[in-house]
Amino acid sequence: MTDVPATRDDQQQRFELVVDGLTAFLTFRREEDRITLVHTEVPEALEGRGLGRRLVQTALDYARANDLTVVPHCAYVKSYLERHPEEARDLRVASADA
Repeated sequence: MTDVPATRDDQQQRFELVVDGLTAFLTFRREEDRITLVHTEVPEALEGRGLGRRLVQTALDYARANDLTVVPHCAYVKSYLERHPEEARDLRVASADA
């Protein structure tokens, strides 16, 4: 796994990691007191390095630091939160259907 930090690009509304010239990202929509996590994409050449996990953790840290409700619309984010409920125990998480 790489130690490259994930960054937030507010213009493109995504958290991203650039590794070996390729970009993995998690798109989001920020609306007042909530952040909707829309879509995670990791290039095939970067799969298996834990980049999706790092993107989700970065988004959750951002939500935590900004007191935002997390709306997991992305299937990967939903699955991650189901597998790691402790990661969001201190966050408000809303259904994407709400």
